[in-house]
Amino acid sequence: MGDDRSERTFRDADEVRVPKPGTAAAADEPATPENFDEKALPFPVRAEMRGLPKDLAHTVAAHIWAAGDLIDVDPELAYKHAEAARRRAGRLPVVREAAAETAYAAGHYDVALREYRAIRRMNGGDELVPVMADCERALGKPREALDLLASIKPQDPALRVECLLVEAGARDDLGQTAEALRILKAAITDRIGPRDSQARLQYAYANLLETSGKSEPARQWFENAADNDQAGDLDTADRIASLEGVTLPESMELEVEPIEERSDEDSASEETDSGLEAADSTPHVVDTATDESGMEPEKADAKLEEVDVERQEVPVEPQEETVEWAEVGVDPGEAESGLKESAPESEEGVEPEETE
Repeated sequence: MGDDRSERTFRDADEVRVPKPGTAAAADEPATPENFDEKALPFPVRAEMRGLPKDLAHTVAAHIWAAGDLIDVDPELAYKHAEAARRRAGRLPVVREAAAETAYAAGHYDVALREYRAIRRMNGGDELVPVMADCERALGKPREALDLLASIKPQDPALRVECLLVEAGARDDLGQTAEALRILKAAITDRIGPRDSQARLQYAYANLLETSGKSEPARQWFENAADNDQAGDLDTADRIASLEGVTLPESMELEVEPIEERSDEDSASEETDSGLEAADSTPHVVDTATDESGMEPEKADAKLEEVDVERQEVPVEPQEETVEWAEVGVDPGEAESGLKESAPESEEGVEPEETE
């Protein structure tokens, strides 16, 4: 008995385990992300994984996490991760939702419509009707989109706005642009939905105006949409710049021009030029016994001094006019005392007249 038990143990160890149907990796399936932490997923998603075996739950959760992380960066790769999760656990609503959203982002509208229909059957409700109708539009079926929208009467303002946006798009697809503008303008006037919903309505209205050739009103409505777009989800700045003929740069980084390397000859020539400039700015000094004109050094120096004096603007202090008393035959002392005695008392503020 002991030998049979040990033989059976070794035989089981040598057998290769075959994965369950539907759990094997597909040929084009991306690898399961390693070092994945399940706590990175929201709690409702982890709660749905509890019905799966531990290893399978970890694999499915890893692919769902990768799909959500890549949907804005690489929608096609995100769709492949979501498909890998769907092949393993297609009965979970969260898995079908991931498959639908990534398929819509990657442009696989037929797959997205199929998945959204499956989710609606699982959960019920009308929340997915606008995106389902938009898939119909993308597949070239605007009338089917209108029929689907007409099947519900949304009471929630946000859901009603989504339905109006898709309806306006379907009307425009059918060539009913005036009716599409009327639908959007009425929703804007009635202020349906929250502020971000109003921003989307104004953006769609501006877009239709631009396609109709009305650039100036379109620019004004794009500005209104930008005022209500608090989260900055709309590309209103790019649309306004396009209408004004301005191209916005993708990056505000300044490009630094590379410094050209200078050769030794260029450096030598620059040094020579700088030396010549310095020589021109320095006063010429005569070091020889005579200058070029044959003038002696003493005379040359005197000539330079005369030129320097002429160039300098020396302020001249005013000098008082003096009288040479000796020339008129009067003693200076007696003249000054006589002037003091004969000077009349001046009135306040009036200067005495000068004596000749």
